Amino acid sequence: MKLILTSAFEEAARRGDRRVGTDHLLLGLLHDNSRAANALGVSLPQARAASDALDVAALAAVGIRADTLDENNPPVPVSRRLPLTSGARAVFKRAIDEARPLSTGPINATHFLVALLTTQRPDPAAELLAALDVDPDTVRARLSEPDEGETG
Repeated sequence: MKLILTSAFEEAARRGDRRVGTDHLLLGLLHDNSRAANALGVSLPQARAASDALDVAALAAVGIRADTLDENNPPVPVSRRLPLTSGARAVFKRAIDEARPLSTGPINATHFLVALLTTQRPDPAAELLAALDVDPDTVRARLSEPDEGETG
């Protein structure tokens, strides 16, 4: 969980954003080499490229031309913790709610992913998932499959 949050803050800083949103949480999840991250079926570079394309399209919609964004920007050091958007706070609450009835201990990447999959457009994570052609039902099915090392 700590890696996801730290990575989300780094993603927001890399993009020059002032707050950490659900899209940053999704990108942060992809830094983790967990079963949940793998269930998405996309890589971090693919997700960053899709996020950049969404930003370019949004800027174009208001008349600002930005052909590409520099996707090789290193994380920008931030002197303070960036605040979370209300959507990101809601994802945290849903992740906690997801973990509670299962009594599986601390919130893990799977709880976080399930919470992100519940976002609806125009939420940034939902927009990014749609841009990546990620089907939430397919991801949930992958998460419910037994691990390869498990026996029946």
